[in-house]
Amino acid sequence: MPRTPDRPRRIRVQRDGPLLIEGPVEVVGEDGEVSVSRRFTVAVCTCRRTRTPPWCDTSHRCRTKPDETS
Repeated sequence: MPRTPDRPRRIRVQRDGPLLIEGPVEVVGEDGEVSVSRRFTVAVCTCRRTRTPPWCDTSHRCRTKPDETS
């Protein structure tokens, strides 16, 4: 997908959440597989718990902190 130098992609980083990227985007995985999304905003998983990689499916919300397990 072509990039425009006059308007760079915006990526929002969220603590304990996905990367939110202004779309459309192409994501190239470790194995070279290319995933494409043409959505206006795309959520890319950073916790690796998603069942739909590389896209976030909100699995990070199920994570509990060590002090909350008691």
